[in-house]
Amino acid sequence: MTHPDATPSQGERLLQAHLGTSERADAFYDRQVHPHLTPPMRDFIGRQSMVFLSTADARGHCDATFRAGPPGFVTVLDEHTLAYPEYRGNGVMASAGNITENPHIGLLFMDFTRDHIGLHVNGSARLLGEEEIRAAHPWIPADPAPGRQPVLWTYITLHEAYVHCSKHIPHLEPAPRPLRLTRARPRDPDYFTEPAPVPTAYDARPAPAPGEPAHDRPAGHPLTGAREH
Repeated sequence: MTHPDATPSQGERLLQAHLGTSERADAFYDRQVHPHLTPPMRDFIGRQSMVFLSTADARGHCDATFRAGPPGFVTVLDEHTLAYPEYRGNGVMASAGNITENPHIGLLFMDFTRDHIGLHVNGSARLLGEEEIRAAHPWIPADPAPGRQPVLWTYITLHEAYVHCSKHIPHLEPAPRPLRLTRARPRDPDYFTEPAPVPTAYDARPAPAPGEPAHDRPAGHPLTGAREH
């Protein structure tokens, strides 16, 4: 680990000493942590159609998210550099916004279907425009996600790359997305929104008009006012 940002953190070392894992950790650093992408790592990234990534703003407030596309949508430019396209989406640009304040980025590629293994890539990121990145790397696929046009590219200089072991990685079978959901569900923007409160007897009664008695509805059903028999 030659890059200064790839050295173990003080927190790692303190916990290793506390839990007695320093020797095991040193063996992992020496054998598994690489300052570049090995040929098998480059091939692995080229097969992946998803990646989980994490960024943080200048205050250290973190954001974890997910990117997906055709296999190889994250392009390995060389053994020290890779890039992926940013699309318009919901327009928030949370990850890209963080990168403008804090370049540190972590990516986790996971193979759930074939080899059941993962790859961590940590590095420094910066944002490039479409023309800028293609001027330097004209062979990048022109249409990484058919029908979508990148608004930016995230360009990553690698600090370290290492394996995520296969233990507990679930097996997932690829399947086509159903054309129609078998059950109705809310639209994406409403999926995690709290449902509207159910009206109570008080809520159901409109406010009295000026000069109208406040209690002109007979007691009875809490919503309609009808008496039960």
